[in-house]
Amino acid sequence: MYKKSAPNQRDRKPMSKNRKPSTGADFRSVSRKNTPRKTTAAKHGDVSTEFMSSGAKRSRDTRLKQGDPSTTLGMTRLKRGEKRSDGFGGKSITSPSPQKHRHSERSTQSVQSRGIYPLQRKPATKKVSATEGIRLNKYIANAGICSRREADTLIESGVVRINGVICTQLGTRVMPNDKVEFGGETLVSEKKVYLLMNKPKGYITTSDDPQDRKTVMHLIEGACKERIYPVGRLDRQTTGVLLFTNDGEMAKRLTHPSHGVRKIYHVTLDKNITKTDLQTIAKGVELEDGFVPVDEINLITGTKNEIGIQLHSGMNRVVRRIFEKFDYNVTKLDRVLFAELTKKDLPRGHWRILTDKEISFLKMK
Repeated sequence: MYKKSAPNQRDRKPMSKNRKPSTGADFRSVSRKNTPRKTTAAKHGDVSTEFMSSGAKRSRDTRLKQGDPSTTLGMTRLKRGEKRSDGFGGKSITSPSPQKHRHSERSTQSVQSRGIYPLQRKPATKKVSATEGIRLNKYIANAGICSRREADTLIESGVVRINGVICTQLGTRVMPNDKVEFGGETLVSEKKVYLLMNKPKGYITTSDDPQDRKTVMHLIEGACKERIYPVGRLDRQTTGVLLFTNDGEMAKRLTHPSHGVRKIYHVTLDKNITKTDLQTIAKGVELEDGFVPVDEINLITGTKNEIGIQLHSGMNRVVRRIFEKFDYNVTKLDRVLFAELTKKDLPRGHWRILTDKEISFLKMK
């Protein structure tokens, strides 16, 4: 094999006098042979015609001399649908609209003739729920009877009727025109009402008393047209914060110990409490029906028989029973806080409707 010899200096073409030697980084030394020649249209600002072939340029120049208005579209770009004078004969030029192009119709017809149809996007449709109405347990809870879980028990026991027929199947849905009955009364899904009262002494916390004693329901008579019930219990001699509502689901959450709703009581004893007993109670107390954790307990400043105690237990008469186990009698018991609601600016025996902010806070519990 023969090796190709390197080019000699004598084999190179002689350099012209006015030409400078080119380097790889000098782009200005490119030969004019490959540089496109600017046309009249390019001088007027139409860059698209700068790289036209010579035949196309001659055809355009011929039409331009003959006054063909279509050639002016290359010089000045018009907006779609815009009209402008052509500058030759006063004719009006209109930018073509893509909807009127014949080639698009031909392409569609040719595609369809071959049995191929272009994909068409289906219009967006609003999803419609397969079921209507609301679940029966939610309907019962909205009527203020009980929580949803307790409503399931009522349904299975066969005490709920829909349109006169006993319903025992869970998951049954109630339609707008259905009639739901419980305990011989027709249930109505009512507007939610939340009422706070500063309970006085001598009233029982119940919606109905067989012995016809004074109940807290007498104190809120006429407060609203909806049927509301007390949340939790305060015994006859206990005073303080008491909440009423027809929202059974919320009432269940606020009274169940697992949700840890705070309750603070102001306790007055018949005698001074010892430091040992106070420390023992702070660790929690074992009662007959279970262990009661005490969140916090402290003496009221300047006293030895008045205590502030914080609990989240839902046991009956739990505060009185705690101190009775250590041989103390509660002479006065006042609940000053329940679920972050206080009796501030609310006289004893009066009530008020909760604000939207307070209701929103309760729903986060």
